[in-house]
Amino acid sequence: MKRIPVFTVLLALCILTLSAQDNASKKSYTFLLTGASFASPNNGWFEIGCELSDANPLNRAIGGEAIADAANRIIDGTLYTIEELEHIDALVIMQVHDRDVFDESQLKPNYTEYSVPFDRSNYAAAFDYVIKRYLADCYNLKFDRKSKYFNSRSGKPAVVVLCTDWHDGRVTYNTSVRKLAEKWGFPVVEFDKFIGFSRNALHPVTGEQISRLFAGDKQEIDGEIFGWHPENGKEQYIQQRMGAVFADTMRKIFPVKP
Repeated sequence: MKRIPVFTVLLALCILTLSAQDNASKKSYTFLLTGASFASPNNGWFEIGCELSDANPLNRAIGGEAIADAANRIIDGTLYTIEELEHIDALVIMQVHDRDVFDESQLKPNYTEYSVPFDRSNYAAAFDYVIKRYLADCYNLKFDRKSKYFNSRSGKPAVVVLCTDWHDGRVTYNTSVRKLAEKWGFPVVEFDKFIGFSRNALHPVTGEQISRLFAGDKQEIDGEIFGWHPENGKEQYIQQRMGAVFADTMRKIFPVKP
């Protein structure tokens, strides 16, 4: 078999890399996602939704993380850099542990007053930090001479999008994230509302929660068994449906450009 010269291989790799970068630069928008196992790249819904929205996906979700980790990653500069912030059109948060993310009893007026790094003892405080810090970072681009927003009145317009869990079993989280969105005026990707089934009706054949049909594992919530993690991969029905729900929400904020 004839060997391909190393130079030819390297040239091909360079062309592919430049082509990928060029395609990304041609996208109308860039969306940044933070989340855990429901949002990590092996799922597929975010990437599907970005494709439908003509957006470049920056998926920074990592399985096993929580909103506290997202806050700490902003602090250490690994969730996004200032250079990336210049081009990010929306921060999408899908940190959906079944905790109260609205509780205002221990929130600080200024994000700089929080003790860092964060642990997982107060989900509402970590959400508050992430939101306030992102809004502040966007605003402060008005003071950055290298930014296109330098000397502007509002700095970079900050768009934050919150997400429910993929179904309506996690009542504590889904209820409180809607309260948080209402407080800030943020849009919500309502996966639980448009996923196509509800905890209020069992499957007529299996007699179980319908979410169990689409998950390989299970979780118990208030004594009832639900599906936990939806099957992964862009070819999976739930990932495709979530991608469509996500894209529908984003198109209301960012119309696809001609």
